[in-house]
Amino acid sequence: MHIPDNFLSTPVWATFDAISLPAVALMVKRASRQLEDTRVPLLGVMGAFVFAAQMINFPVGVGTSGHLVGGALLACTLGPAPAVLVMTVIIAIQAFVFQDGGVLALGANVFNMAIAGVLAGYLPIQIWGAGGRRRRALFAGAVLSVMVAGSLALGELLISGVVMPRAVILTAVALFAVSALIEGAITVSVVGALEKLNTGFVQRPERSPRRSLAALGGSALALGAVGFLFASTAPDGIERLGIQLGLATKTAFHAPLADYTIGYFGAGYFGSAWLRKATAGLAGLLLIYAVCVAAARWIGREKSA
Repeated sequence: MHIPDNFLSTPVWATFDAISLPAVALMVKRASRQLEDTRVPLLGVMGAFVFAAQMINFPVGVGTSGHLVGGALLACTLGPAPAVLVMTVIIAIQAFVFQDGGVLALGANVFNMAIAGVLAGYLPIQIWGAGGRRRRALFAGAVLSVMVAGSLALGELLISGVVMPRAVILTAVALFAVSALIEGAITVSVVGALEKLNTGFVQRPERSPRRSLAALGGSALALGAVGFLFASTAPDGIERLGIQLGLATKTAFHAPLADYTIGYFGAGYFGSAWLRKATAGLAGLLLIYAVCVAAARWIGREKSA
């Protein structure tokens, strides 16, 4: 789902960079009204969990994989504005630290997944999320979130002048749909598990989040340390599309933990490929947690001031 550099034309990525910056700033301002001190650890843990889950690709078609995006999951547990903040942190760190998604295309990726994707994922939850329709609203929100983000990515490629035959577009949309259905099932399952651990956790996560926070944190650590061993190695939908269309993923910026692994210079200290990947994954979890918590506390201080 992350668009690499060199896929979008300069006017397109520059426009989305210009749009996303004030849009995220506006959502951060709104998040300050919703953030209580008791919810600060939740932002860090949810950010770490979604980051870890995004590392685990699952097959969605022949030679193609997908991964959890997490927009609806963040929106229903944190609220839409804090969810935009957390997803933006995740996408930015993925680009600058792990070379997952382009640095120049950062604005487009943030707009697609952190702004439009999160808000689209929250819409069904806001409209139908009460009572017995809650599970269906969660499922619909997760599906809509992925479809909106994927469709925007395709649209940005088209207006960048990338020529895509009709069959390629339809195939890409079908793969996004499969990924969206899986996202819906995962979102409903995770929220259901959180509610079993702490009744009313999603509606009032500040009440008694300890067990849920511990479960989310433990799951994030497990995914970061060993989950990638079971992940599909096939490219995701956007990467597969780039391969089909002959788009090069050149970038002038080389991230320190590219491809979620300790690179060449760390190979002497980390003897196995598993250890290099596990170390990079766990480092990412801690970084996401720290940045999300620091951002939430900074917003809280600005609110108090």
